[in-house]
Amino acid sequence: IVLEESNLIRNGSIVALKHVATGKYLSSIKNLCYTTGSQKQLIFVGSSEPIPNSLWKIEFSGELATYAKNSIKLQHVKSERLLGIYCVRTGFNRYIFYRSPLNNHTEGYLKSNDIINLSSTGRMYHDPDEFLRSHDIHFTIGNDTFQEVVCHNERLGGNDEWCIELIYES
Repeated sequence: IVLEESNLIRNGSIVALKHVATGKYLSSIKNLCYTTGSQKQLIFVGSSEPIPNSLWKIEFSGELATYAKNSIKLQHVKSERLLGIYCVRTGFNRYIFYRSPLNNHTEGYLKSNDIINLSSTGRMYHDPDEFLRSHDIHFTIGNDTFQEVVCHNERLGGNDEWCIELIYES
C-alpha cells in the first residue's frame, strides 16, 4: 500500500469541513455571535465552496493524525477562535475525530476527502461524548439566514458526517 503523501492531513494544516449531507462547509464569521444562549461566535454551514470563512487550522499531537480516536483542535483561520462547545461550567475546545463507519478503516492516517465524525469529549469525566451535526433547520440573525450546526449525544447518522479537505499545509 502506497500512501499519497500530498493528501495527508498534517499538524497545522489548513482544512475545510464539508457537511456530507448538504455539501455545505462549516463556517464562522469573526465577531458575528449568537443573539441568545451562549452569545459566542456563530458556527453554521454556509457556502457550497470553501471560502475564507470556512477555513480551519487543525492541530494535534504528532505530525500525522491516525484513525485511532485522535484528539484535535480546530481553529477558525479568520477569527482565530477555537471550535468548541460552550457550557456554563467551562468553555470547551477539543474535538475528537472518528473515521466514519461507511469506510470501515480502523488504521492509517487522516487524509484529504476522508469522511469523519467529529465529537467533543465529555466536559466532565462522566459526561457523554457529543457529535457535531448539521441539519436542514435555519435561523436568522438580523437580515441573514444561517443553517444550524449543533452537538448531540444521540445515534449517529448521515447528518453527522463531514468530509475533511486539505486546503494547504501551513
